[in-house]
Amino acid sequence: MSQSDKVFLFGASGHAKVVADIVERAGGTVSFIADDDPALAGKRLLGYEVIGGRAELPGRRGSAGLAIVAVGVNAARLSVAEWLADNGFAFASAVHPSAQVGREVRIGAGSVVMATAAINSDTTLGMHCIVNTGASVDHDCVLGDGVHVAPGARLCGGVRVGKGALVGAGAVVVPGRRIGTDAIIAAGAVVLADVPDGRTVAGNPAKVVPHR
Repeated sequence: MSQSDKVFLFGASGHAKVVADIVERAGGTVSFIADDDPALAGKRLLGYEVIGGRAELPGRRGSAGLAIVAVGVNAARLSVAEWLADNGFAFASAVHPSAQVGREVRIGAGSVVMATAAINSDTTLGMHCIVNTGASVDHDCVLGDGVHVAPGARLCGGVRVGKGALVGAGAVVVPGRRIGTDAIIAAGAVVLADVPDGRTVAGNPAKVVPHR
């Protein structure tokens, strides 16, 4: 991201505050923030104008710039991103200057890497991923679209994470495991075995628990 990059955020939440800060520190400019909640239209977040969401955005296309969906919930983030793409908007990615990104790392459009995160060599992030504060993703990992690696989580080498999965705060996934599509790894879990699609696991060692 350079000083010439102009970005708008979709989602006027606490997560959006963090993303706006990353865009600023990476040298970009936030044009405005959009949100579908009509109660937020006309307010300001970190000094940025909040406009109506999908109802108002088409009329602001000329001043919008690239998009980042600043929504923490994976399914909601992917849904908004799909609408934006269908309506002709393109996406930016943003990496905090304090993050450590290794060689041959590929970061998909719309993804955000937060402060002090580490992503090691030959790792691929899909579109609209979040690697949150202090998280680490080791070498040769592959993250599908819409994955969220929460603060302090650890993915060891060669881990595969399916689309829309959440790796909770402080969780650890040992090398070579597969985390299924839409799976949830609870905070603090230690994952020693593959996790099937759509399942929630918790504990040390992590075991399947009722989905919440």
